[in-house]
Amino acid sequence: MTGETLVRGEIRLAGRLDARFFALLEAIAATGSINRAARTAGYSYRGAWLVLESAADLASEPLIDRAVGGAGGGGSRLTPAAHALVAAWRQISVAHDDFLRGQEAWLLQQPALAGALRRLSMRASARNQFAGRISAVERGPVSTEVTVALRGGQEITATMTSRAARRLGVRADREAIAMIKSSEVDLVTGLAGHALSARNQLAGTVSRIERGEIGSTVGLTLPGGAVVTASVASEAIDEMALGVGQAATAVFEAFAVMLAVPRGG
Repeated sequence: MTGETLVRGEIRLAGRLDARFFALLEAIAATGSINRAARTAGYSYRGAWLVLESAADLASEPLIDRAVGGAGGGGSRLTPAAHALVAAWRQISVAHDDFLRGQEAWLLQQPALAGALRRLSMRASARNQFAGRISAVERGPVSTEVTVALRGGQEITATMTSRAARRLGVRADREAIAMIKSSEVDLVTGLAGHALSARNQLAGTVSRIERGEIGSTVGLTLPGGAVVTASVASEAIDEMALGVGQAATAVFEAFAVMLAVPRGG
């Protein structure tokens, strides 16, 4: 199966014969050359021979017939045993793809579950990723401010160009994921009545400190269980006397927040 799918699977016959192996066999059948077939399937020539010999040993019969020299210049072809393996692979692959498509269709009928799986499948370098719903959109001629309500009751605000907001189709009540790099998050303790200018301020409790020689990682657990991760200079941890169980506030600017929304929503 190809494209963005929620269900994927891999077939391995006998626990080791995978799609790459059968691509090698099919390329040998098409080209009559192990050398050319190896390049097609992503093997070195030696690697192709090793996997073919290993499979033949397990099958107790050869998979390749080789003709050396002669009028046709020699070459390689699949034995009947190899052709039977390829035929079995093709049949199982068709049934496997049909099964996966059926499960994908079933999942798409479960909107909440499908949405959760899409969020889990997204890959991004940002350490902090929070799922929620857009609760407010303030549009301006140049920039747009989008607020995402998290399930724990907190809110995260992102600022983007109005052109980007139109392209994403941001609007109230749409699902969204707010992403923030840990290097963009500052930790503040003991505000002592002072107010901060940063648009995003999430109060929580220090739950994890992973110290390094120069930089450290601090996890701040918010009410509701979400965790904000901040990259902090190790000397700053000492200066702040930061410890697990201590109250702190994660602070970051709205322009540091990247927003992701489902396609076609």
